[in-house]
Amino acid sequence: MSSSLLSRRSALALLGSAPLLCGTGYAATPQTLRIGIMSGEDEDVWHVVAQNAAKAGLTLKLTPFSDYNAPNEALYEHELDANAFQHGPFLKAQNDANNFHIVPVGNTYFAPIGLYSSRWHSLADLPQNAKIGVPNDPSNEGRALLLLQTLGLIKLAVDAGLTPTALDITENPRNITVKELDAGVVGRTLTDLDAAVINTEWAKKSGIDLEKQRIGQESLQNNPYVCFIAVNEADKNAPWVAPLVEAFHQPNVRQILLDVYHGAIVPAWS
Repeated sequence: MSSSLLSRRSALALLGSAPLLCGTGYAATPQTLRIGIMSGEDEDVWHVVAQNAAKAGLTLKLTPFSDYNAPNEALYEHELDANAFQHGPFLKAQNDANNFHIVPVGNTYFAPIGLYSSRWHSLADLPQNAKIGVPNDPSNEGRALLLLQTLGLIKLAVDAGLTPTALDITENPRNITVKELDAGVVGRTLTDLDAAVINTEWAKKSGIDLEKQRIGQESLQNNPYVCFIAVNEADKNAPWVAPLVEAFHQPNVRQILLDVYHGAIVPAWS
């Protein structure tokens, strides 16, 4: 695939940014790095990262995406030097499905998925036969069911891995009904459910009070869903990788993360 990939997808994947390449199709010099990020709050975060990177002699050219599949495709085609938007299970699925060879090189942040309710004030209040909504895409549904297991509401088959489905529920003492819904719909239907597992981003967009309506949440400890900066495997030891990661792992980036996400995400480096 040529360097026109991004321009062909610009209507879906880019928000007002220019094509990433000027016809070369090859990686940029170590002094100028092309970074794929998601549009929205991450743009504010990465402007601070870019200021930090400039002190190390790196110029970051940021390209925001709205399509979650596009940044890895662009990275694999060397139309990006790095991207920062995904967690481990998502990357594994992308690598497996597309024969990409993309690897993480440094953690960024963790957006814990939560169990929310507009009817009940605590986990103990959930009644028998409760209806609980979960996202229906494989990565997020598995993550939601694992959270329900961690919270003691269900048990899953031991061999279900990170992508269990409702069919993998082996114990359901409260006779919970799991309602599989589109990730963007779950939050908007919360009032029709006893509770729902909702991604932080969609919970915010749905007007959910993250603090008052949350009755359960993932832990950061040993969590595979920590997000990271990723590069092509061939570049993992490139001289620009360490200073790029170091530019993110700074106090001013930690602060902007907390500010723009209003405490909904957790910086994920020491």
